[in-house]
Amino acid sequence: MIRPEVKQGLRRWQEVLVGAAVAALGLYWALFTGGGVLHWIGWLVCAVGCGLGVAGVQRARFRQGSDGPGVVQVIERRVSYFGPLNGGLVDLEAMTSLLLDPTEKPPHWVMRVPGQEPLHIPLTAKGADQLFDAFASLPGIQTEHMLRQMHGDPVGPVVIWRTPAAQDAPIRLH
Repeated sequence: MIRPEVKQGLRRWQEVLVGAAVAALGLYWALFTGGGVLHWIGWLVCAVGCGLGVAGVQRARFRQGSDGPGVVQVIERRVSYFGPLNGGLVDLEAMTSLLLDPTEKPPHWVMRVPGQEPLHIPLTAKGADQLFDAFASLPGIQTEHMLRQMHGDPVGPVVIWRTPAAQDAPIRLH
């Protein structure tokens, strides 16, 4: 009954819509209940709805679709990717850097861990939207920088995040 492209758009922005609905309910309670405790609860619910909306906008900007090659799973801070040509596992605690490589088709996340080959995950892999929460848990990551790079037009691989130890390490010439 609903066209597939409309359904896909609603699914992409569903958290924003939920946040707007919660904020609208909070505003209704805050403005039209005549004061009392429900008035103050309404303002609190409105603030929660706005927070949900902001988080939903970030998640919607992160989603690139799920029609790309491979499947991504995130279970207990372990990212696994099963692709048609390659795959692998990365523990977020062991990861030293995260890059966005727009030169690959489709663009890929590149996760580096010492002692193993970098894991390349297409932005459009099925389940890649789970990576937003995984990446957001990395210490010191700037999610807005990540989202800007995803929607910008970088010409080469871009460092999204590095461990603090890797940032402070001296650059070697040889």
